[in-house]
Amino acid sequence: MTNYDRKEQLKKIHQSRKASTALKVDEAIKRLIKSKDSINFNSVAKEAGLSKATLYNNQELRHRIESLRLQQISTPSEKQMKRNMDDNNKDALIESLKRKVKKLENENKELREQVKFAYAEVYKKI
Repeated sequence: MTNYDRKEQLKKIHQSRKASTALKVDEAIKRLIKSKDSINFNSVAKEAGLSKATLYNNQELRHRIESLRLQQISTPSEKQMKRNMDDNNKDALIESLKRKVKKLENENKELREQVKFAYAEVYKKI
C-alpha cells in the first residue's frame, strides 16, 4: 500500500478551493465593473455565489473589495455629477436651449410660409 498523507491531501484541497474562490471573486468583480454596479460585499457575494463570511474571512479578498469600494465612493457617478452642476452651468445650458428653440421657431415659420405659397400654386392650377 502507498503511504497516504492526510494532512498533505487536505492542504491540496484547501489550496484548490481557495484558488477557485479567488477566481470566482475576480470574475464577479469584472462583471460588476463592466455593468457599472456598485462593488461591496453584498454585491460581490451575490454575483460570485459565495457567502459574505467567506469574503470577510479571506483577508486578501476583503482588502481588495474594500479598496475597490473606496475607489468607487471617491469617484463621482453620473448622478452625482448632475447634482453637482452649479448655477453657471445651468444658466449656460438654459441659454443654449433658448437659442435652439428660437432657431427652430424661425425655421418652422419659414416652412409654414413655404407651405402657404405651395398651396397657393396648387389652388391656382385647379
